[in-house]
Amino acid sequence: MYVTSASATEVRLTLEAAFDLVNALSADGPIDAAGTRELLDHHGFTRAAAAPAAEVARLDERMGDLLDRFRSLPDRTDLDTVEWVNAELARLPIAPAAVTHHGAPLHIHWTPSTASFDDQVIADILMALAQEVCDHGTRRFGRCAATDCDHLYYDATRNGSRRFCADPRCASRTHTADHRARRRNA
Repeated sequence: MYVTSASATEVRLTLEAAFDLVNALSADGPIDAAGTRELLDHHGFTRAAAAPAAEVARLDERMGDLLDRFRSLPDRTDLDTVEWVNAELARLPIAPAAVTHHGAPLHIHWTPSTASFDDQVIADILMALAQEVCDHGTRRFGRCAATDCDHLYYDATRNGSRRFCADPRCASRTHTADHRARRRNA
């Protein structure tokens, strides 16, 4: 993994959480609140465990509304993505502040502490997406190269070499099939 700074780490972690959430929602339809909480808690969203059930359900619904946009990221232009992100950000209660908590280093919260959990998560995801597009365009957003998988991924490698989603079976099946095909042809 190639990370250049604390802010790059924050962007990477947030985008990985976003793509895991998008993939979970795409594969299974709406996931239950416990699944969303666990996923976000795993990715360091400290409010996930105590977030009200209604706000977690709203987050799933809002991310569901954005699924098509996220699923099209690997095919979008930088400017088209920025237009979409800016339109979404304009709807949110954003009030940036530098904070530290729970032993985390100083970082930026995009929403006030009174913001709903779903607003906070959506703002974090959209701001990370905006930062990534400003820094690298849309080239780091990809679709799994396995023939039977259409999950998305965020490629944080130095050389942009990632080809598969987070499911290790995708890479394994593809490499095994390639190996068998080479042996048949040899």
